[in-house]
Amino acid sequence: MSKEYILSLDQGTTSSRAILFNKAGDIIAKAQKAFTQIYPQQGWVEHDPMEILYSQMNAIEMVLHEMSGKVNAAEIACVGVTNQRETTILWDKVTGKPIYNAIVWQCRRTAALCEELKAAGKAELIKQKTGLVLDAYFSGTKIKWILDNVPHARELAAEGRLAFGTVETWLIWQLTGGAVHVTDYSNAGRTMLFNADTLEWDEELCALLDVPMNILPEAVSSGAEHGQICDCLIGLRELAGIPITGAIGDQPAALFGQGCWHPGQAKNTYGTGCFLLMNTGTARADSKQNLLTGPAWGFGGDVTYAIEGSAFNGGSTIQWLRDELRIIDSAPRCDQLAESVPDSAGVYLVPAFTGLGAPYWDMYARGTIVGLTRGANRAHIARAALEGIAWQSTDLLEAMAADTGIPLSELRVDGGASVSNIMMQMQADFIQRQVNRPVVVETTALGAAYLAGLTAGVWSGFEEIESNRRIDRVFIPQMSKADRDAAYGKWKRAVERSMHWIDS
Repeated sequence: MSKEYILSLDQGTTSSRAILFNKAGDIIAKAQKAFTQIYPQQGWVEHDPMEILYSQMNAIEMVLHEMSGKVNAAEIACVGVTNQRETTILWDKVTGKPIYNAIVWQCRRTAALCEELKAAGKAELIKQKTGLVLDAYFSGTKIKWILDNVPHARELAAEGRLAFGTVETWLIWQLTGGAVHVTDYSNAGRTMLFNADTLEWDEELCALLDVPMNILPEAVSSGAEHGQICDCLIGLRELAGIPITGAIGDQPAALFGQGCWHPGQAKNTYGTGCFLLMNTGTARADSKQNLLTGPAWGFGGDVTYAIEGSAFNGGSTIQWLRDELRIIDSAPRCDQLAESVPDSAGVYLVPAFTGLGAPYWDMYARGTIVGLTRGANRAHIARAALEGIAWQSTDLLEAMAADTGIPLSELRVDGGASVSNIMMQMQADFIQRQVNRPVVVETTALGAAYLAGLTAGVWSGFEEIESNRRIDRVFIPQMSKADRDAAYGKWKRAVERSMHWIDS
């Protein structure tokens, strides 16, 4: 029986998904399971690691049910895993249970610790070794917080019972029955503990954050065999023995899935946050614009690096309109409202709900709406929300161009919010470049599938899968550069008003 199907596990910030792809990159079956967002205090965000695991397993079970009668489990060649990065889990290797909730990448609880480290002059050391800015976004300070605040955590570490992992590490450990404790280079590079040049855990950085190195997973190439699905998982036993041959963080996975395999190619993912990445080849860039650099993936004995900027709130801004403000009842309704008015009537919405990411890196910024007049209504606010997402991505691209000097011919886009035609047109107008959206926007899951399939021999090389990418629509800039520049100037003013808010 030929093995030409790949099961991709896409563990995201708000849901876990499982997608079965065929060799042509088509989706054969998919399922999604949402899980609980936990907010213990203002600015804190947590997930239950067991709920993450069960939601992922449930999504797999739903895919197995959907493909029943069409694809036999024996035809699945391999499994690829992609995940929300930086989210931090510590667990007891004896019981297999977490010792605390997962601290999510959005969580700002360690902001004060980061400020202490900056005051001690450690920011440049961290940037030099990791390619990261010193920020609560990354895993290192989250690990320290759990070790310092959970009773007996350090004792468990001293006994060799404690394990740390980002979400792909946690899932692989569980799916292999505790046999494999690894992280790939793309995830290790987001911990603030990993030397991006030597591709090893850094003793000096671990000592700086008082993180015992015995809890860290083995850092490995993204494309490699990371164990096999064990036969101990009720509901998944028909997958027993299938190898996990790909593990990669969600944003590098999308870069890979978009076919951005050559230096200078870039993509933007519109998910919970917005993440703009450019392939810089085998050389790690030195950013002067507060962007992040580090490993995108390891494959075939080589390591590819990327330069990255992120906006913390993208699609979550639309969720906020729906769940908190309740001015829409669904995401498509936001587009409908935005399209009902010719412009935002001078309203600007800066979605800095959890601070500002690159290029500002202001942990103390907060969401702001400016330009309100008596005539402003919910349609203008909806339009301003979409514009705010697109303006944030414009900020990232401007900074990236300044850092790399590489002219961008087009921006490849993906993620759930990229289905919004009006927002993609805004994006093309704001960056004054074409925006290219593929037919399959599930490029994060597709990237993990491509990586796993290439490793397992489903495809012979990049050339064989290059033709899989099919274009859905290309958005051409329609706004004049003069109008764009004037609007961008006002956006910058709005951002200034959001900054340092909770300091004051």
